[in-house]
Amino acid sequence: MEEMTGFPKVALFDLDGTLLDSAPDLLAATNRVRERRDMPPMLLEELRPHVSKGSRAMLAAAFPHVEAAQREAWIPEFLGLYQHEIGKHSVLFDGVAEMLAALEADGARWGIVTNKPEYLARDILPHLGWTERCAVLIGGDTLAEKKPHPLPLQVAARLLEAEIADCVYVGDDERDIQSARAAGMRSIAALWGYRPLEDEPSLWQADTMVATARELVDPTVWP
Repeated sequence: MEEMTGFPKVALFDLDGTLLDSAPDLLAATNRVRERRDMPPMLLEELRPHVSKGSRAMLAAAFPHVEAAQREAWIPEFLGLYQHEIGKHSVLFDGVAEMLAALEADGARWGIVTNKPEYLARDILPHLGWTERCAVLIGGDTLAEKKPHPLPLQVAARLLEAEIADCVYVGDDERDIQSARAAGMRSIAALWGYRPLEDEPSLWQADTMVATARELVDPTVWP
């Protein structure tokens, strides 16, 4: 790749654990599922490491004694409860608002590529004032493939009529970096997200690793 300096023309982001600390909303939904089964509530720190892995991982953490097939059947219930909680408890990670403002001030466009179902991701945008600001949104069920497959990032770039070389993807999970690498897109490993303690992001082969979103207000930090 040719060396890029400054903000990218297009910045693409994972959602949960990268832009948005949605764990409190997801915890509320998880504990509703547990309450219905006469189980005590989980603590936020127990659920947080599993949030970026999706609903199956969260239900596995909440119900480790239940067979996977049974937990699978509970996913629609969990997602329905989560939809009711969306935006009630979640907050932006520190520095995200300033980072997005800096990108926009530079003329860059930004969008979201998440494995969250598209309808749930879209439900969040009005709560954050992002309905008009987010230039593209690809969910986990938008296309035939989801991350770590490169297709979601490739389609996001195509919808924005941008070259892959002009885009950077930011995410807090190894799948995010795998997807970017497969697409030939520069990547940033977000170290502030929901990464489990056993994960080692230095092995993900991201172009750079960043400790806080606030650091990305500085254009020289971007790869």
